Amino acid sequence: MWEPRKTKFKKQQKGRSRKRLKELKGVELSFGSFGMQAQDACWLTTHQLEAVRRVLLRYLKKRGKFWFRIFPQKPITSKGNEVPMGGGKGAVVDYVVPVRPGRIIVEIDGVEEGLAKEIIKQASAKLPIKVKFIKRLL
Repeated sequence: MWEPRKTKFKKQQKGRSRKRLKELKGVELSFGSFGMQAQDACWLTTHQLEAVRRVLLRYLKKRGKFWFRIFPQKPITSKGNEVPMGGGKGAVVDYVVPVRPGRIIVEIDGVEEGLAKEIIKQASAKLPIKVKFIKRLL
């Protein structure tokens, strides 16, 4: 579910860290009334996003709806244990999404504010970064 169907290149370089920069896109709510906004920078893995999705499903059931505003498209490679140097880059083992401060991770709609805060609190416990509960200004 959290793998891209098709990529131009199978493997990617790590790239430079942009932790000090604020996110410029995806910083305002577009779909839902409430959201989870990243306060730190990190790489979120497919396993962490799946854990958040399961928490959202458990609490929302059929009352509300949620949207993920991020998708892991950066492949992470790893070589096996005790592999000698050389021999090229390792195989793709996981996908991550680089998140910078200010990025909206998830949006929720269809529930009241108190329940939305509780859901975001439970979901944020599954992530390695600090997040902030935000709501749409009317």
